[in-house]
Amino acid sequence: MKRWAAMLRGINLGKRQLKSAELKAVVEGLGFANVKTILASGNVVFDADGDAESLERELHVALEKATGLKSDVYVRDRAALDAVVAANPFPEAARERPSFLVVTFHRDEVDKAAIARLAESYDGPERMVAIGRELFTDFPYGQGRSNLIPAMAKAKLAQGNTGRNWNTVLKLQAALGE
Repeated sequence: MKRWAAMLRGINLGKRQLKSAELKAVVEGLGFANVKTILASGNVVFDADGDAESLERELHVALEKATGLKSDVYVRDRAALDAVVAANPFPEAARERPSFLVVTFHRDEVDKAAIARLAESYDGPERMVAIGRELFTDFPYGQGRSNLIPAMAKAKLAQGNTGRNWNTVLKLQAALGE
């Protein structure tokens, strides 16, 4: 068995509510062990056999069946999260304003052509760097005041992703070591 972190997209935003206890019950119902939810935003760590892709599918189907919620699921192991932390191109943002540094997890490599299109048309203060399947975005004034998110949609950046701020990434990484 291997330790995994699963991140659900769009949980506890608006009407898409899922209590941590419900999430834990669904994951335990799959026979996964040592299940622990992290924060109330659709994060869970667990021990299971399998690979990330099959676990993502299993969790997606089980969540929909048990709760009616259709949520994309992104699964990473400790090595993958260690690599994300090590690759952080914005260490000063991680130190000074970790809740404003967001890592967006994708299923496939981030579309660098879409990032280039965005860079041509958007001149805000945010900085973005794509590394493999993750997009690191430094929102110096926070996401709430940023015009980057609508610009990303206009540039046709992949919608299949989920973001976590740096504090949450570190909590998930630590939980995988427990």
